[in-house]
Amino acid sequence: MKLTDLQGILKDNGIVGAGGAGFPTYAKLSEKADTVILNCAECEPLLKLHRQVLETHPQEIFEALDLISKTVNAKRVCVAIKQSYVQTAEAIAPYIEFFPNIEICKLPDVYPAGDEVILTYEVTGRVVPPGDIPLSVGVMVLNVETVYNLYRAMNGRPVTRKYVTIAGEVENPVTVRVPIGVTVGEIIKLAGSITTPDPAFIIGGPMMGVLGSCANIVTKTTNAVLVLPSDHSLIRRRQSKTFIDMKRAMAACCQCSYCTSLCSRNLLGHPINPSEFMRVASNSITNDAAPYINAMYCSGCGLCEQYSCVQNLSPRMLLAACKAELRKAGVKLQPVTEPPVVSEKRPLRQVPMSRLTSRIGLKGYNKPAPVIEAVPNFKKVTVLLSQHVGAPSVPVVKKGDNVTEKQLIAKAGEGLSVALHSPVNGVVTAVGKTAIIIQKS
Repeated sequence: MKLTDLQGILKDNGIVGAGGAGFPTYAKLSEKADTVILNCAECEPLLKLHRQVLETHPQEIFEALDLISKTVNAKRVCVAIKQSYVQTAEAIAPYIEFFPNIEICKLPDVYPAGDEVILTYEVTGRVVPPGDIPLSVGVMVLNVETVYNLYRAMNGRPVTRKYVTIAGEVENPVTVRVPIGVTVGEIIKLAGSITTPDPAFIIGGPMMGVLGSCANIVTKTTNAVLVLPSDHSLIRRRQSKTFIDMKRAMAACCQCSYCTSLCSRNLLGHPINPSEFMRVASNSITNDAAPYINAMYCSGCGLCEQYSCVQNLSPRMLLAACKAELRKAGVKLQPVTEPPVVSEKRPLRQVPMSRLTSRIGLKGYNKPAPVIEAVPNFKKVTVLLSQHVGAPSVPVVKKGDNVTEKQLIAKAGEGLSVALHSPVNGVVTAVGKTAIIIQKS
């Protein structure tokens, strides 16, 4: 298959990165890549869906991965899974022998192994330059559900469903495959009753997810919904105010530098230095701009505040606030010209996933979350027009139109964008600037 043909399939079927920011997958494909990595590292605690999808659909995923690798003429194809994923390795073993160009790469069970920059180094030994992407060193990283979506698209099924893990304070943690556009409140019911009297919700993983509510809409990038007591430390930290975080840093930061010592990007030689940033920010030092500018290289993994800091401060939150202000001022992340030097101490400073899970108070929630095919009880879907990086999709339907599942309802916008398809049979009841609402029939 020609590269342009495959890119067209990905774009027309609405396929975006299903595990991160939702970067349109067609734009990732490039013949510059000599290595393709299937990311099954399951970056955050409690998340299980990627290994579950791989265990359930290995043949389909390997066929799609094989197609991608041959289309871009990649020399090496790796399925990256953690050493602890014994069940996943056993499930895919009978299938891998039929794809001689695909190999299994075992990863240490550390956080954040699923970060594509970290993953690239673990699999290839190549360091992605600060501010750049894996393709700059000839590597293309795709997660499991994204590749599975390609297989489905090749068989006439665009993206209309999403796998979501529901965990935490629920009766029966599960991973469900639900229509895009339903609400969090509707899918939580598939996990049974909520087991805390005052629940709060994190949409995404416990380290990088955001506070949400039952009204949140499931999109192409919704990986998980975590239900926690409202007084849990992960919830309280997300409710804190930036100015309070800064005052706490001014009063308590002792410059122990643990936040930098365990920073996953710093250990790869990237110029992000949380302790330096905390020093200049908490002391209002303005004659040294480098620590502020280098905040742009923070990956937002959260290790500095959830694991490293002995004073329970919030370097990640303050770095994020700084990054937002820099972007508002028009400052763009610039690639570093000097090659990064990987720290020789890196092997001894990686954070075990089990220890992290305990440290952030989630050990008791680390339970099986089996895949179920139950469909939530819902009357309508709200399909957001911007579920991906780039330009929003452009509606091609109007109020009153009857639509069928998989029907095109919005075409790709100008520039970087993808199409959207109806998750259900129904009637379009509203078309707005941000969403299309469809009443289920």
